[in-house]
Amino acid sequence: MTLLVIALGAALGAPCRYLVDVAVQARHDSAFPWGTLAVNVVGSYLLGVLATSGPHLNPLVTAALGVGFCGAFTTYSTFSYETLRLLESRATTLAAANAVTSVLAGLGAAALGWTTGRLL
Repeated sequence: MTLLVIALGAALGAPCRYLVDVAVQARHDSAFPWGTLAVNVVGSYLLGVLATSGPHLNPLVTAALGVGFCGAFTTYSTFSYETLRLLESRATTLAAANAVTSVLAGLGAAALGWTTGRLL
């Protein structure tokens, strides 16, 4: 049953990632991967909330939302690829900004989510 709810969460997370990425990136005329940054920050926040709320939730809900949805919604592989692509195109400043911003914003969002979850 756990595997099924994880798959269902992932089946929702992946299309949501795509839609958010496309919507955010369409608003920016830049090589910087704003869409990927947005999904990773939002996903980090959601996972932070879930991490502290998890003990109060049904384990199947935690698996569906945490492993399934957040796992498919966020994307380390796309972040890595886009950073490498920026380096290959000699946009080193954008690549460095992407790496630093993604890590710091993701950690900050997770911490904020953790705090939010503790308050709920």
